[in-house]
Amino acid sequence: MNKYQYTVEGVDYEVEIEEIEGSMAKVSVNGIPFEVELKQPIKATSSQRRVQVEAPHAAAPAPASAPAAPRAAAPAAAVGSGAKVLAPLPGTITEVKVAVGDAVKSGDTVLVLEAMKMQNNIEAENSGTVTSVLVARGDTVMEGAVLITIG
Repeated sequence: MNKYQYTVEGVDYEVEIEEIEGSMAKVSVNGIPFEVELKQPIKATSSQRRVQVEAPHAAAPAPASAPAAPRAAAPAAAVGSGAKVLAPLPGTITEVKVAVGDAVKSGDTVLVLEAMKMQNNIEAENSGTVTSVLVARGDTVMEGAVLITIG
């Protein structure tokens, strides 16, 4: 099992490659399991029976961080102006309670995040108008991902 550490937009990720078959890999990102498709298959040596990453392909495991949230992968262009509401821990969005243009008050629940089989209400930290919603129901997010912005 190979371990890699990445920093994406200031958020640290620990990626473990558990198994690779052809272009499909079973990985764990900060302890959350994913199946990802590699753009370039990684070659394994038959004598060692484990994955060897050659220097030219050292960046090949990078797609493993993509399941973090495709919407969070490019938030710089998608984030509206205002205060960012960040994911306090990795999990899955089970409910989005606001839309762009909605007025919210500090303490209002803006979405629900399921983590470790618990529903966590994510609240607005300040009052204002929702300027962007970067997640949808069913999205998997990592800790520190921008979920919503309030202006």
